[in-house]
Amino acid sequence: MSSSSAARAIRLPPPCPHLAAYRSGGGGTPFRSLHRCLRPRPPSRAEVRRDPGEVPFCASCPPAAAHRGLRLYACLSCAAVSCHAHVSDHAALRPGHEIALDVDRAELFCAACRDQVYDPDFDAAVVIALTSLSCSRIPPPPPPPEKCAKRRRVEYRPWVPDPKGRAVIGRRSSPLLVQEGNASSASSTTTTANSTTTTTSSPSSSASSPSSLPRGLRGINNLGNTCFMNSVLQALLHTPLLRNYFLSDRHNRYVCQQKSKKKGGIKEKSNVVERKNPARESHVCLACDLDTMYAAVFSEDRKPFSPANFLYSWWQHASNLASYEQQDAHEFFISMLDGIHEKEQDQCKHQSHVGNGDCCIAHKVFSGILRSDVTCTICGFTSTTYDPCVDISLDLDSSRDAVQIATSKLQTCESDTESMLTSQAYGISTLMGCLEHFTRPEKLGADQKFFCENCRARQESLKQMSIRKIPLVTCFHIKRFEHSLIRNMSRKVDRHLHFPFSLDMGPYLSSSILRARYGNRIFAFDGDDSDASTDLASEFELFAVLTHSGKLEGGHYITYLRLNNQWYKCDDAWVSHVSESIVRASQAYMLFYVQKILYYRASQHVFAS
Repeated sequence: MSSSSAARAIRLPPPCPHLAAYRSGGGGTPFRSLHRCLRPRPPSRAEVRRDPGEVPFCASCPPAAAHRGLRLYACLSCAAVSCHAHVSDHAALRPGHEIALDVDRAELFCAACRDQVYDPDFDAAVVIALTSLSCSRIPPPPPPPEKCAKRRRVEYRPWVPDPKGRAVIGRRSSPLLVQEGNASSASSTTTTANSTTTTTSSPSSSASSPSSLPRGLRGINNLGNTCFMNSVLQALLHTPLLRNYFLSDRHNRYVCQQKSKKKGGIKEKSNVVERKNPARESHVCLACDLDTMYAAVFSEDRKPFSPANFLYSWWQHASNLASYEQQDAHEFFISMLDGIHEKEQDQCKHQSHVGNGDCCIAHKVFSGILRSDVTCTICGFTSTTYDPCVDISLDLDSSRDAVQIATSKLQTCESDTESMLTSQAYGISTLMGCLEHFTRPEKLGADQKFFCENCRARQESLKQMSIRKIPLVTCFHIKRFEHSLIRNMSRKVDRHLHFPFSLDMGPYLSSSILRARYGNRIFAFDGDDSDASTDLASEFELFAVLTHSGKLEGGHYITYLRLNNQWYKCDDAWVSHVSESIVRASQAYMLFYVQKILYYRASQHVFAS
């Protein structure tokens, strides 16, 4: 990490002239070999290496008071040990001996300035000493983050067709007859060539006039307990990156069908079809059905859409869930992404030798990497593993701290609904509190001792999670359904969750977690060399909220969408405009955030040329 990035991450104090003089006298790099004199001290701290029976003490204090546990400093020039009261006297008697080292905390101290000083080379030596016993276990998929090439940031530029492209668009498209805009400028009638007809009554128009809705916002019919599918589809249909991918014809269903026929061994000879593999006769591709759905939703037709073909394809992909019973929306979301990934990954293997999921649009948009650190509490050995994820599941923190945090945050808001929630602060959690609970160090129980490779025995340990690679679109799954194997019962958690419309994920990244663990050292931690080091990549905007109402045995899913900075409620075939207070008061089950740098409000307005 460059010095400018480090300065942006940590606000550094003014440089110390005594430290600069010590560095110049030591050849410019006096701290590079200092890591040999340090050793890790659980948990994630460093101290000066010494013999087991050695007890440091201040040489200037009386013998009776020399072992009272005072804070001790070792001079880096002569190794003399002094307490906080005598370290300045030692520096005054010996010029050039101003820089000392905290024996128990491994921190630099200037006796002349009587303050801590910071040096990048020294912090690098401390981190090297702390990580000398660490072990990284990275599974084959995904590749190690250290080997990931840094992606170059591309400036956003709106696409404008050239004259040839305009001619092609003019020949192959027709103008939209539906006037787009807000409710104030929308017309409730549609003029045709023969007559003027008033909008007919339908599930969609009963809530809001179809012409008053933004383009692409269309109801989805319930096909029999399929509200779980409709709610997820509404969120995916308006995910900015997925929407741009399918509307730009990046996945053409007709081309995909031809490739599937060739792969399945179907040959056509003079109107005679020879099937080599009858088991693969039917073309099942969730991406193709999603492409059909995008074309239908963003068409002129504003009536509710029936995703029967998509439901049938999903039943073939997930046969264990093929029924008209109510399913879990989160389980459907994971199953759907897996289906898209399997199809596109299979095609990518035939196009390229790279098969790590980079060509899959589902993983490009939703995939991230979680880092798990398990630290031995005896010797400080750390075992690190990296696991891919397409969403982040969070527990609702039911502690008293979460309630106090929620109360203090809600009292600062001016909304009527949020003021009402302040009076009902009991039973409220916050998304930030859930993320802090997710990244908080957790002591593993006695039945979960891990094998320490340094101690060569099973020891008690601390486990801490963090986000190594943040997805472009982050989906938070709130664990509202609890299953107890001991009591053999299940229940739903109705605790209210307060979530922000703008979210900063910086404090929960691996680079921030490691920097706080190692004492805010000036060092390039895990993740600093990736896009996560930029300020904009950690800022997210909320664009979809999926809620669940009712009990565990029976409930209903609804999606709230944020389009043109306005909120819309998608309740199966009914679509209506709602206020922010209704969205904030909803019982969130899944939250969809997109990186702010990719959230262009101007791109939400689509006009026909």
